[in-house]
Amino acid sequence: MSNLDKVLQNQREKYREVFQYSVEQLQSRIDEIKPADVIGDIFDKFPENSSGKIWQEKVLAMLKYDISKDIYMKFQEILAERVNYSCVGCATCCNLACSEFSPEELKHRAENGDNFATQFLSVFIPYNSKEDARKIYPEYIALLEQNNENDVYFYHCPKLTEDKRCSDYENRPQICRDFPDNPLTILPKSCGFCEWKEKSEVMTLMLHAMIEIVEYYKSKIPV
Repeated sequence: MSNLDKVLQNQREKYREVFQYSVEQLQSRIDEIKPADVIGDIFDKFPENSSGKIWQEKVLAMLKYDISKDIYMKFQEILAERVNYSCVGCATCCNLACSEFSPEELKHRAENGDNFATQFLSVFIPYNSKEDARKIYPEYIALLEQNNENDVYFYHCPKLTEDKRCSDYENRPQICRDFPDNPLTILPKSCGFCEWKEKSEVMTLMLHAMIEIVEYYKSKIPV
């Protein structure tokens, strides 16, 4: 198992742990506001205007207004912490950008107003082959292959100089300025944002778990 494999496996194990913990914490909050006269589960059907139905409505309001707001605010705190770290010029993100979309698909999306696709095409051009991309980050390409993620297209920035500097740095688009914008992004050890990723990873996993759990509850509570 490569180091990158271990990183991904460790992230998956952490997610399982925080997911279970988050389920327990959310259920505890739901039970705290459950009326004493209600017999049944939050997913049961209760008569209109009953204590059970009112409880379900309160839970949905809590999910929508309290918990979802808390999740958003915590994400903003994590993103704000990113400003304490900076690029060290390893240029991996410039030399190897990945997308689920082909150049033709990106062009079509850009023509239809997709801002990300427009910015992406203003920076990156496709590699001639996967083998060219493999020379830049072989571990990452191998990881994609091992996980059967074959529908990935590889790109690079032609504005990168031989000394790993951007020749149009002042005019770089927002997607370059914001990368990485998620602590769960797979980063090489040489990246200056690795410490931010490691510091924020568990909380980010928990927030993602909470989003998934909240959406499940909202879809299953029969109101």
